[in-house]
Amino acid sequence: MNGNAFAKVPEATLGFWVIKVLATTLGETGGDAATMSMQLGYAAGSAIFLALLVAAVVVQVGARRFHPFPYWAAVIASTTAGTTLADLVDRSLGIGYAGGSTLLALALLATLALWKRGTGTVDIGSIDSPRAESFYWATILVSQTLGTALGDWTADSAGFGYAGSAMVFGALLLLVGLAHPRTSLPRAGLFWSAFVLTRPLGAVVGDLLDKPVQQGGLELSRYAASLVLLAMVALLVAALPQRAARRAH
Repeated sequence: MNGNAFAKVPEATLGFWVIKVLATTLGETGGDAATMSMQLGYAAGSAIFLALLVAAVVVQVGARRFHPFPYWAAVIASTTAGTTLADLVDRSLGIGYAGGSTLLALALLATLALWKRGTGTVDIGSIDSPRAESFYWATILVSQTLGTALGDWTADSAGFGYAGSAMVFGALLLLVGLAHPRTSLPRAGLFWSAFVLTRPLGAVVGDLLDKPVQQGGLELSRYAASLVLLAMVALLVAALPQRAARRAH
């Protein structure tokens, strides 16, 4: 690690989680706009958003310190890529939501295990080197993809619907938040649990906004919803304090 006392990612404050949920909702509406409304398909949509993610991560890794807007641009790219990749795995590969969620959960555990083995920790405060950043963004991409698949699974296969699924994941996220100051569980584990849960929450809220009324959605324009969500994310990133996380000791 370098001598900087701060990581190159933001501290996980309440503002961070609010922006994260909005960004994941944007990822759902934006991903669907590209693959469905624009009819690019899951493979082409995934290729486009993965290219944008790689470009954003290159900027992140090349930066000397944390900068809010490039960071959140990379998160948005990862969550839109996660949307299209999850749809590609679940639908185009024909393994369904359950199969896709299981496969992606195993991929997430493997990514975290490799990260822990390679650097000794998965704590966000330790992300101050290109090696740690590479593991961090790989974990984010897999977690975003897993979260999308989980959201589709609960909303469609499990029959909770979009509003019901939003309440389920919102309640789980609240439990993780309440456990944070009251438990001896590893903080890194709680962080990544919350990070994963925000994605299906955003996914089902995004589906609630843009899916047809017959399917339980509000049938809003995917383009309009995405623009409004993007504006909200940009406003909050500019307005809320964005402190870099302190390096783990």
